[in-house]
Amino acid sequence: MFLESICIINGQPQNMEAHLTRMRLTAAQHGFTAPDLPDPLLLLPDHLNSGKVKWRIEYDEKIVSVEFLPYQPKVIHALRLVRGNPDYAFKYADRGALEKLLKLKSSCDEILIVRNGLITDTSFSNVLLQQGDRFFTPATFLLNGTRRQQLLREGIITEKEIPAAELQNYDYILLINAMLDINNAPRIPISNICG
Repeated sequence: MFLESICIINGQPQNMEAHLTRMRLTAAQHGFTAPDLPDPLLLLPDHLNSGKVKWRIEYDEKIVSVEFLPYQPKVIHALRLVRGNPDYAFKYADRGALEKLLKLKSSCDEILIVRNGLITDTSFSNVLLQQGDRFFTPATFLLNGTRRQQLLREGIITEKEIPAAELQNYDYILLINAMLDINNAPRIPISNICG
């Protein structure tokens, strides 16, 4: 089973083509045809027509469930580096491998996963490393997120390998996903990443 989370702002789905492309690629890789998405405007409850809403879809050959949730951003102040190699090349509904690593966060709010000495993602987002006015994203991501792809296409961020040992060369880390753009992403000082 797979998961797609789409941001809806004031009743309008965001970055839809990227989400549909990911669903089609996921389905093709797993031997089925991606199901058609229902029209969110026909399903979105009236009280969620304004503001930011997470449209959560579970699917395989068919749509298994659809939820509309008022978006509540996580409050993140500190990250813990954890070493791991979870398989999350596709947006699986089963996040067991990520949840297991998340238990290692200790007193921090979130984890930053390191694979083979290189920075990847958090348990729920891609990351950007800010150096002055430049932004970099790890080439060693776990999931090639739709927001990450959009920012790369637009030339706002640059992809490169980022060794965990070189984190001190950056000023901030930003957490991005379909719900969090570069302008509203949590921005955490590098000094708040624990080893």
